[in-house]
Amino acid sequence: MSESKSKLLQTVTTSPTDYWNDSCSIQELTYALGHGAVGATTNPTIVVNVLKKEMHLWNKRIDQIIEENPTFSESEVTWQLIEEMAVSGAALLKPVYEREKGMKGRISIQTNPTFYRNAEAITRQSVHFDQLAPNMQIKIPATKAGISAIEEVTYLGASINATVSFTVPQAIAVAEAVERGLNRRQAEGKSIAGMSPVCTIMIGRTDDWMKAVTKRDGIEIDPSLLDWAGIASMKQAYRIYNERGYRTRLLTAAYRHLGHWSELIGGDLVLTIPYEWQLKINASEIEVKQRMAVPVDPKIIAAMLDKIPDFRMAYEPDGMSVDQFDSYGATVRTLRGFMGSYHELQGIIREFMLPDPDVKHS
Repeated sequence: MSESKSKLLQTVTTSPTDYWNDSCSIQELTYALGHGAVGATTNPTIVVNVLKKEMHLWNKRIDQIIEENPTFSESEVTWQLIEEMAVSGAALLKPVYEREKGMKGRISIQTNPTFYRNAEAITRQSVHFDQLAPNMQIKIPATKAGISAIEEVTYLGASINATVSFTVPQAIAVAEAVERGLNRRQAEGKSIAGMSPVCTIMIGRTDDWMKAVTKRDGIEIDPSLLDWAGIASMKQAYRIYNERGYRTRLLTAAYRHLGHWSELIGGDLVLTIPYEWQLKINASEIEVKQRMAVPVDPKIIAAMLDKIPDFRMAYEPDGMSVDQFDSYGATVRTLRGFMGSYHELQGIIREFMLPDPDVKHS
């Protein structure tokens, strides 16, 4: 595809909107960099999928990790692999990081999803991750404990990426935690130059939860409206961030349709896009033009606010307290998924460490 036909390249060259590759795959990240990407993300589900696609790049290294570390548990081997996959992606992004003086060119590495209730454990792992490469971005869940960890990790000088986040109240809590961390650093004369905190809103998962909860609770509503739940929440959060002058940048994730790209063009934010959706965007006939300032139809928002209590929790700035974050439906679903992928990844490593003796291996 020629550069002139790349919709993603047009997006980033005609607006303040950036995009990241939503995986640490070497092949996918290389493609994304060629179309204007300035970052990348990982999480347990992404790592499992990348490993399945690129096992030929990692199988020998997994054997080496096991051999070089005779006391490692399968969990320790798993984390060594996750870290090395992230570091390899960081190396590809290093030229962008240097060109942009640390404000772009980072790869996000996610803390252990099983730590979601433990701020101290999240903080310890975050500090460790920050030392793996200069251009690491640390993914911390927007849970009650995660909000506390976000402040502390920011104070310690690492750039965070809040994840497991779907709502305006979570985005506000993240931004306020980052402000507290940055202010503490500045009060002690510590530098914040080159720090680039971001807060994800997983807008596709916001939509998913509205569809699930309306089905679960028998809520009668035009189903086409539900595809706007995440976009509406993002535009609401973006307005609030601009009004309050937060130093955190918003980021969208979890693509379900092309509107999750096209409706946000023009915002000073980041779109983290899976490889298959990058291909769909670049092949689409949708015009690249700035739409971030175009509000979602008020009738759509009013209908969802009236019919769906969980949308009200997601959309209203005070729709949830921090104490409610952990039990919000989209949070529970996503944490369960991330934990499942983490355990699946450990299962893959187990097959390297303890291959099934009932199966003949070559």
